[in-house]
Amino acid sequence: MTRVLAFLLAAAGAVVSCASPAPASHYGFVARLGTDTLSVENVTWRGNHVTVDGVDRFPRVRRRHTTIDLGDDGGIRHLTMDIETPSEPADERERHVEATVGGDAVHLVKTDRSDTVRRDFNTRGAIVVAHVPQMYSLYDIYFTAAHRNARPGSTDDTVHLRQFYVDREFDNFSMHNASVRLRASGKAEIWHDWLAGIGEAQLDSSGHIVHYSGARTTYKVDVVRTPDTANVNAIAASFSAAEAKNGGAKQLSVRDTARATIGSASLTIDYSRPLRRGRVLLGNIIPYDRVWRTGANAATQFSTSAPIVLGGLHVPAGTYTLWTVPRQNGAAALIVNSQTRQWGTEYNGSLDLGTTPLRTTTAAAPLEEFTISIVPNGANHAILRLEWGTFRWTAPITVGPTAAGRDE
Repeated sequence: MTRVLAFLLAAAGAVVSCASPAPASHYGFVARLGTDTLSVENVTWRGNHVTVDGVDRFPRVRRRHTTIDLGDDGGIRHLTMDIETPSEPADERERHVEATVGGDAVHLVKTDRSDTVRRDFNTRGAIVVAHVPQMYSLYDIYFTAAHRNARPGSTDDTVHLRQFYVDREFDNFSMHNASVRLRASGKAEIWHDWLAGIGEAQLDSSGHIVHYSGARTTYKVDVVRTPDTANVNAIAASFSAAEAKNGGAKQLSVRDTARATIGSASLTIDYSRPLRRGRVLLGNIIPYDRVWRTGANAATQFSTSAPIVLGGLHVPAGTYTLWTVPRQNGAAALIVNSQTRQWGTEYNGSLDLGTTPLRTTTAAAPLEEFTISIVPNGANHAILRLEWGTFRWTAPITVGPTAAGRDE
């Protein structure tokens, strides 16, 4: 009897041991834009269950608590997210999001005190992921799902996914496409419909992010995985206090205008003003020998009510977009393009009105915020000035269809 009891106890112990949950991994992500921190997250990953506590500002400060259950394909089966947005009206400040994936569909419900949004999307049988612009624990799921579904032994494979959107700004968006390309030595690339450009990551042997760079995208963030968890509550309070002190949520690159009346011409430039944030600009944030949007966000628009000569280029009255190309030898060129109202990644060279050289000089002290100005230089003359960091680019403006330009 004693031997039987001992056997039963040992067997029970073996069952308990086999049924014990997998050990949890605890780590964090910190996303920075130059010297500014955009998001901080604490992640607990145990088996197919992920819990995330984080805060991000893009541009609104949002505190998030997220739980996710993953399927065998590494994609999302169930997600809940509680979001607190201090700058929103009281009835929109707290929001609960729930997504359930099954039967080739995503059922999405977003609820706050003002409204409930319900959406159902067809997944087309794809692996399902979720998108929040500065939430890199979600990017981690993109990469681990791709890692799980890649061809065994392949050193160059692409895995396709479908993504749904969480935040209020994307309530009317349907599901979009995403792709992860896994390469040798743990390197990976990501593209999706909301990301202009290609993000690059270094992954560990399980497919988790070690480092992510948005240098080749319009979100030029640098993201690192940290072994320690952060005090998210304190960071969220600090972000919220700074947001309130500055008068509410503001775009990371604020939209601004430069205006001047030169002779008979009214000139207006509508553009966004990125900050330097301690970064190297020329050759890094602004690549050499490539067309730059000349600001951030939407393309920089230029309007003139009368014909002018800009640099050596005759520009009829109308509205255009301005683009620039810095050269590694220190030169720079200004492009005037006839397409308007497009995003700053949608440059179409076939619509160029023309290109003219810019005069390049170096400022003694670096300028933190990208600035475009129109400086009067006589009754019918002005200087177009573009400056950021230590570079200054200028071009003469002369009002009149046949006038000759005059430099400063």
